[in-house]
Amino acid sequence: MERSDKIFVAGHRGMVGSAMVRTLATHGYANVVTRDRAELDLRNGGAVSDFFAEEKPDVVVFAAAKVGGIQANIDQPVEFLLDNLQMQNNVISAAYENGVRKLLFLGSSCIYPRLAPQPIPETALLSGPLEPTNDAYAIAKIAGIKLCQSYAREYGANFISPMPTNLYGPNDDFDLRSSHVVAGLIRKAHEAKIDVADELVVWGSGTPRRELLHVDDLASAGVFLLENYDSPEIINVGCGEDVSIRELAELICEIVGFTGELTWDKSKPDGTPRKLLDVSKLSALGWRPRIALRDGLASTYEWFLRNVAPAALSHS
Repeated sequence: MERSDKIFVAGHRGMVGSAMVRTLATHGYANVVTRDRAELDLRNGGAVSDFFAEEKPDVVVFAAAKVGGIQANIDQPVEFLLDNLQMQNNVISAAYENGVRKLLFLGSSCIYPRLAPQPIPETALLSGPLEPTNDAYAIAKIAGIKLCQSYAREYGANFISPMPTNLYGPNDDFDLRSSHVVAGLIRKAHEAKIDVADELVVWGSGTPRRELLHVDDLASAGVFLLENYDSPEIINVGCGEDVSIRELAELICEIVGFTGELTWDKSKPDGTPRKLLDVSKLSALGWRPRIALRDGLASTYEWFLRNVAPAALSHS
């Protein structure tokens, strides 16, 4: 990439998109184009085509998605499938039609089978059944991967697809109805501390294991891949280590300062038993994460206190 390239970041308001915008700026990429949802609904194919025809970006970072935790995926499978398919189909096809030189399509570790080998190699894709609690989202992401690979195979497009592990960080969704595990636990622990509660109830058994990557590390990997990776084959992005949900909850409670008991609601689903990515492919290219889990969780809690907690208290 050239520092002067016009780069369209789709989904710049979200956790991943905002991190990509910040990281591109720190690497000297100043010509970044964004659009709010009110200005450009990516589900509207005509509007997307008009935008690309007018702006003619050189590079596209596709970080837009309808995302959520287990409950949100269970409640809204139609929206998780249809919205994501519409957005990515419109952007990927318009990118090719308007001469975009490179596109980065951000996938998800949810694409891999529920009982994939651990750590999960890229070759595990489509080798077994998906996790039922997020299969609609996973199917949409798999379709996006295959569309990028099809454009590469049929037309020679330079469309790449990193697969990030579980992410957390600033601009995460802290709404308990739709949040992922880190944001949900931070909010629950904070509110339990404020309420001087005796216990904090956590979904599931606490035994599943998750690999967690700070979103700024993902964005660093994204820029690295834009500069150094040109294969249509998917590539995992993670830190190569995982923790149990119990260990994660205990660490978050320690950081937040909640000293009550943790109790486990085993009537709620655990999700995939373990999800740890094999990151040897990316490591061999020379990229490594830099943010330790404790440091990342602490800074995320600080961001929550500044940006979410005041608004939450004002509406309580």
